Amino acid sequence: MTSALLLIDLQNSILTGLGTPDRQPAIDAALEAVVARLAALKHSARAAGIPAFIVQHDGSPVHRLAKRGEGWQLRREIAPEAGDVVVHKTSCDSFFETDLEARLRARGVTHLFVGGCMTQFCVDTTVRRAVSLGFDVTLISDGHTTADMGRLSFEDIVSHHNMLLDGFDAGPHEIRIAASSEIAF
Repeated sequence: MTSALLLIDLQNSILTGLGTPDRQPAIDAALEAVVARLAALKHSARAAGIPAFIVQHDGSPVHRLAKRGEGWQLRREIAPEAGDVVVHKTSCDSFFETDLEARLRARGVTHLFVGGCMTQFCVDTTVRRAVSLGFDVTLISDGHTTADMGRLSFEDIVSHHNMLLDGFDAGPHEIRIAASSEIAF
């Protein structure tokens, strides 16, 4: 099994302004904690020779992630280093109309450790698609987050997806959930 770390949409403005004034501080704090955990995993992966694939959403000119704007920039904590692969996407699915699958296959990757942002959109869609494409996935349970959505808090969304996705399969390939502290490369 050849593994890779897949980090999704860890960009400066990924959650900017998505919460109400009273909830935005909690959303921002959760993002900071997730980014710190994923940066530590990226460092561990690098030390173990595990490649990092960093997905960056290219938003439209009026989007908070407008391509080439400050909000679009990747978080400095997970900034690409020599050997890291950056993949640009324009939809929730990190595989849709990108070369992610080809780049993973070229490296012989069969197992993905996944974390990032927009749990109910980009993370969910990408891990489900990965399994359908024949990859095994470990979703980092404390390594993904989002903003509140309607009556659902980001905490509820993250918890729900951890429960929902654990054991999701397509043939012999499946998603498993693990906390960042349980992952050793």
